[in-house]
Amino acid sequence: MKMEITRPTFIINEKTCRNNIRQMAQKAKMNNLVFRPHFKTHQSAEIGSWFREEGVKKITVSSVQMADYFAEAGWEDILIAFPVNILEIEKINQLALKIKLSLLIESKDSAEFLKNNLNYETVIYIKIDTGYHRTGIASNNFKKINKILEIVRNSKNLKFTGFLTHAGHTYNCKSKEEIIKIHSDSMNQLKVIKDNFINNFREAIISIGDTPSCSIANDFQGVNEIRPGNFVFYDVMQYFLGSCGTQDIAVALACPVVARHKERNEIVIYGGAVHLSNEFVLNKKMEKVFGLIVKLNQNGWSEPLTECYVSDLSQEHGIIHLPSNQFEKFEIGDVIGILPIHSCLTANLADAYITLDHCKIEKMKFAFQ
Repeated sequence: MKMEITRPTFIINEKTCRNNIRQMAQKAKMNNLVFRPHFKTHQSAEIGSWFREEGVKKITVSSVQMADYFAEAGWEDILIAFPVNILEIEKINQLALKIKLSLLIESKDSAEFLKNNLNYETVIYIKIDTGYHRTGIASNNFKKINKILEIVRNSKNLKFTGFLTHAGHTYNCKSKEEIIKIHSDSMNQLKVIKDNFINNFREAIISIGDTPSCSIANDFQGVNEIRPGNFVFYDVMQYFLGSCGTQDIAVALACPVVARHKERNEIVIYGGAVHLSNEFVLNKKMEKVFGLIVKLNQNGWSEPLTECYVSDLSQEHGIIHLPSNQFEKFEIGDVIGILPIHSCLTANLADAYITLDHCKIEKMKFAFQ
């Protein structure tokens, strides 16, 4: 790869990335699903335009600031799939004035606040917890759901659209069969809720969003909308889950080699937790793996090198474990590639991206950057 890299650099294989987008868009179309991809993974207006080329018109984001960024990029139908932060009501009203804005609520208090403080029509999803236990109303708590719906029904600006879940517990699965079971359980729980309220809300939809389910499952009976995000890049975690192959991972972090320790069969890279995050998976030996190692080349990168992985991280340092027959292949000053464990977090830590043909892709700039 003829690229001037002197520090940790996030590299995108545009062809692979576009293929991931195309395949998920086609899967949604085949299953008659609305495809509302989550843009928190890439956070880039330019990559967002690749989705437009596949017919995407509705998107998901994770913050008011991100919604504002993509609204400025021309997106007109945006869901903020994070429990509404009522402290941002002024900005929420500004967004609701210029786009079709959808918000996520899970409490009576938030619903009451929005009823009294929203100035413009806004779409509302109710967040349901189908087993992840992060946020959302328990799927059997019809009483709480009904209280929120009563508030929405009596509000001129709140327009209920449906029930939403994120089955994030699929990320803890050990097999595809486990993922399919969680996917089926989540769909069934949401179907029971929808059936219970269908007489009063006939147009209510069901929206699901985790990448493992959306990648592996083929049965979406009863689902109206999918919101996966990680699939745009994929990563080592998704590979371990069976959501993708290594050939589908569209990103790598290029890192300079800065030290070698033959007595330990370890090399040190400039690339630590502030570049990769502290996410890890466990290999078959139950060792922590913070990234897989690939050799960069003119076409992108190789398949992961056997038994080579990032074994430890500190703030700026990455420690790479190598078998003895691989150690001599790396010298100080070489630049190697790391396939990230969780591409969403690694991408979030990057200032910008570089494509294989040396083009720079700008991404959203956060206020604290």
